[in-house]
Amino acid sequence: MARIGDCLLALALVTAMGAAALGQAGAASPGKASADGGRGLVIGPEELPVTYPQEPYQYAFYARGNYVPVLHWRVGSGALPPGITLADNGVLHGAAQRTGEFRFVVEVRDSDQPQQGAQKEFVIKVVEAITLEWKVPAHVTANRIDGSVAVSNTTRDDMDLTFDVKAVAEGGRATEIGYQHFPLKRGTIGMALPFGETLPHGAYVIYVNVVGEVAKRNLIYRQRLQTAGALQVVVGP
Repeated sequence: MARIGDCLLALALVTAMGAAALGQAGAASPGKASADGGRGLVIGPEELPVTYPQEPYQYAFYARGNYVPVLHWRVGSGALPPGITLADNGVLHGAAQRTGEFRFVVEVRDSDQPQQGAQKEFVIKVVEAITLEWKVPAHVTANRIDGSVAVSNTTRDDMDLTFDVKAVAEGGRATEIGYQHFPLKRGTIGMALPFGETLPHGAYVIYVNVVGEVAKRNLIYRQRLQTAGALQVVVGP
């Protein structure tokens, strides 16, 4: 009977030791992934700020979770705006060359062996710093051409705006029919800028140009409109 009891006791000890070992193997040590992926990386932020053509852009991705430094970042698929690059340390930097909506996937890897990684899709929107559209399209009334445009400053900067409108005749002669120069405050949306002038008999194409300058950041933004065809002034000499 004593021998049977000793065997049962030994078997119980072995079972307990085995369970403890299994428990230790299933727990994630610092910097190591657990079997259920409990230390998975999460990439931030939720979204990226909007930018403008020529605007200096810098933003740093970050990751949360248990990982082994150093992190390494890259674009896995898609495309960044031309002019903006992603460094290995996770910093976006540069200046977008054109407008558009650019969708791409960012990948990050830590320095563990084996490496742990994560990926996330982002969008960078590059929008026009100045928007220009017809408010009252250029039109002929007797011997005048009149109209107006709406201009907006969507940037975070005040800018010096030059507004210039010319009526160009068939022979190439240009007549100024609108001009203003003034500070355009940031966040200005749909400011109406009228133009108009009496003109001699003839056909004219109307060109509207706006130039916004942010001197402190050495930035210049431009927009242009023109009529689809020539406007005919039939009254006059």
